[in-house]
Amino acid sequence: MTGAPAKRRIEYGDDPAQLGELHLPAGDPRGVVVVVHGGFWRAQYDLSLGTPLAVDLARRGWAAWNIEYRRVGAGGGAPETFDDVAAAIDALRGTDLDLSTVVAVGHSAGGHLAAWAASRTRDERWAGGVELTGVVSQAGVLDLRRAVREGVGETAVPDLLGVSAPAAVEAAYDPQQQLPLDVPLWCVHGREDDIVPINQSEEYVAAATAAGATAELVAVEGDHFVVIDPAGEAWTRTVAILDTLA
Repeated sequence: MTGAPAKRRIEYGDDPAQLGELHLPAGDPRGVVVVVHGGFWRAQYDLSLGTPLAVDLARRGWAAWNIEYRRVGAGGGAPETFDDVAAAIDALRGTDLDLSTVVAVGHSAGGHLAAWAASRTRDERWAGGVELTGVVSQAGVLDLRRAVREGVGETAVPDLLGVSAPAAVEAAYDPQQQLPLDVPLWCVHGREDDIVPINQSEEYVAAATAAGATAELVAVEGDHFVVIDPAGEAWTRTVAILDTLA
């Protein structure tokens, strides 16, 4: 690992939630990791969930961009939450960072947003943005239609999208409906996760590989939160994935 990282707060809009914290390594970054926190897109959860991961990544030589975004209950939902994630990633162009390697790592709802961000430039609403080169979904909600049917997060997906039926989920917001991705995606998921069932990752990877995409399931022992413990084995597996990318 490198020395102690530095941190810069960057605002990418006027709303109090439109900001991020850029954690920088002591030397030249090996690449950029966009850290997207979870919490079922709800306002009571914030970027502090991603801070331990961002700090660890910076110590390992990465520039870690830990982003905040408008969430449900505080101006978020569709399209605002998605607009913010896109704008936060595109704000990297205002830095002096080398953007040849930009990987998104997201937990739970953040895993959904990280996977979404890898396809969002296909839509004219977010075209021309910074392109991701890889995604690590940590217990991500990757099939929104199934999440509505099965009540994943209770009303979390309907509250995000303003829909009540699976068929009403707009394809542009749903990673499962955006297959195949043009970049590799890894799903790191706890086998005992009872908040976001591992079938969200299993079935995404099966559909992705069948469609010709590069996707891999990394099943680990533990619950929904084991994947964001920087001292745990699941995080070690995630770091090893990142090591293959830069």
